[in-house]
Amino acid sequence: MTPEELLTTTRAVRRRLDFERPVDDDVLRACVAMALQAPSGSNKWPAQFVIVTDPERRGELGDAYRDAYANYQASSGYIGKVDKGDAERNEQQQRTARSADYLAENIDRAPAIVLACAQGRADGLPAYRAVNLAASVHPAMWSFMLAARLHGLGTCWTGVSLSDEERTAQIVGIPHDKVTICAVSPVAYTKGTDFHPALRPDPDEVIHWQTW
Repeated sequence: MTPEELLTTTRAVRRRLDFERPVDDDVLRACVAMALQAPSGSNKWPAQFVIVTDPERRGELGDAYRDAYANYQASSGYIGKVDKGDAERNEQQQRTARSADYLAENIDRAPAIVLACAQGRADGLPAYRAVNLAASVHPAMWSFMLAARLHGLGTCWTGVSLSDEERTAQIVGIPHDKVTICAVSPVAYTKGTDFHPALRPDPDEVIHWQTW
């Protein structure tokens, strides 16, 4: 696919994840190799990837995710409670909410769950420290997702389980006092590859020239 197709059709895949088809470790390794080419602050390479393919451990991650999702679902920030002030956009929002609910019910069925982590923590420090810590991991995770798309895999960036980050860390042996989980994603081959650009705002709705 062209670079334009890759950048405009790498979707958050939930309902179209193929839970029955295994993903080879070498494919996941190739995606990480591409991810490590992403920009990294001060060239320090703090990004680390925990890839969970063991069914029992995936099941534990799924339980933790569902507990966190139940709290999220009850909150005012739940995706299904967002009003975008437009019928078409609200319809899309509700479709996305239903697919998010589906993922919560089934995330542990994905052949792999990837946790993108940063070496270090910014607890109690100024906000810019947390932003800068994550800024060396998020580009790598996005590159991982783009690489996954090139390999026919679907991903879905989620931070829901990070509301109880310590529980998730304990399940996979992450030293919570020294490492920050920055993103979580299921990984699976997709049912079909015909993904299309999503409904998004016109650029002029979000651009502020010169000042806010």
